[in-house]
Amino acid sequence: MALNELRAIATFVKAAELGSLRQAAAAQAITPQAASQALVQLERHLGVRLFHRTTRSLSLTEEGEQFLQAAQPGLSTLTRALHGARRGREEIAGPLRIAAPRSIMLEVLWPVLEEYCRRHPQVDPDIQMDDRIGNWVEDRVDVGFRAGSPPGGGVISRRILPLQLIVCASPAYIAQHGAPATIDELAHHRCTGFHNTGTGKTMPWEFKVGEEVVGRMIASSFLANDVDLEARAVVAGQAIGQLIGVTAAPLVRAGLLVPLLTQHVTDHLGLHVYYGSRSAQPARARAFIDLVVKRLVGNTQFFLEPHELTPVKPKAGRKRPAAK
Repeated sequence: MALNELRAIATFVKAAELGSLRQAAAAQAITPQAASQALVQLERHLGVRLFHRTTRSLSLTEEGEQFLQAAQPGLSTLTRALHGARRGREEIAGPLRIAAPRSIMLEVLWPVLEEYCRRHPQVDPDIQMDDRIGNWVEDRVDVGFRAGSPPGGGVISRRILPLQLIVCASPAYIAQHGAPATIDELAHHRCTGFHNTGTGKTMPWEFKVGEEVVGRMIASSFLANDVDLEARAVVAGQAIGQLIGVTAAPLVRAGLLVPLLTQHVTDHLGLHVYYGSRSAQPARARAFIDLVVKRLVGNTQFFLEPHELTPVKPKAGRKRPAAK
């Protein structure tokens, strides 16, 4: 049934109940002309006359009486369903489906989600932690997060955090093996690599060189497909690694890591929140997005500020250490 047909039936039922087309129009917040036109279109569609009409009176025909008796129960059911859907849209309750990369969910989003759940205990989160780039429609995602470039596919997205790419090493590694002064000198050091299980490839390291971002394949002495494990290897002094800011920043501030090649740190990637139409979102999704924006946009907890990117004076003449 088309929506205009449903409106016409609602106008007919209301006019029959009130005995006045003008009053029915007022009850539905439409003009008398619109109500009259809807009734004419309904009669034309049905091929019968529903009312005997004069300028002063309105009464049902026999066909109109039969149609009223048949239409009222169904219209009441539909009206209750519509009211229920609108009410559900405004209530902060029900399932909330969230998709996010595993490391971002644990490092960045969990504190926000935990606060949200305390505020809105009637919401039932359904979390999908996955590093793949899924289909938000097929996955029935209410709110999604993506690390890297903005998602496509007709969704609305907003960048909420820069994702710096920071070359780091532990103080112990630097004391034993020195620090590279240039990108090329990384070839003389043990370095980590991140293996993307989705593509089956090792990710290149990316650097800011002048006004451009360039990718370089760096030989890996320690290869992993998990950013947490990679960070542990760097903290343990096993190798130099290029880590994202949300992972590196707290470790640098704790003195566990030292940023290197800071002139080449790039933040061209970002953490993006994405969702469907803002106007059609349930209140529970809107409330979560608003809290994410409030807590994360501009939050320096997850990236290093310029004064924290102090260059380390390299030690010259170091060779790549033997594999352990």
